[in-house]
Amino acid sequence: MEIRALYDLAKQQNIEVIPFPMPENGSMSVMDENGVCCIGMDDSVRDGGVQERVHLGHEIGHCVTGSFYNIYAAVDCRQRHENRANKWAIAALIPVDDLDEAVAQGCTELWELADRFGVTEDFVKKAVCYYVHGNVATELYF
Repeated sequence: MEIRALYDLAKQQNIEVIPFPMPENGSMSVMDENGVCCIGMDDSVRDGGVQERVHLGHEIGHCVTGSFYNIYAAVDCRQRHENRANKWAIAALIPVDDLDEAVAQGCTELWELADRFGVTEDFVKKAVCYYVHGNVATELYF
């Protein structure tokens, strides 16, 4: 899914995407008490390319899956919600059939796959883990 399509999806889902200074993490999504989502993105990730796609895909993943937590949530609860958002983003940005086709065509290096799909190498690692192992625990496999 290209950047424009991600923004179109956000608009269709009534998710406002706004510039918001967040130099530590680049982006964040929130849901208000009425169930309305908003995504804030730091200028450092609004590059029109790789960073913006990965961040926007991940944050939309939080919104469409309802995977939110607060500062008081236990670490395992936070990770569960992050994993749900990542899995949604992976399916949107690197569909399994497209990944299979890329590998069948000889695109097997992480950097090649990242270039082909317009994402970061770290995101490709998560996608490979998800499709091969069913989880996004890259630290177990890379």
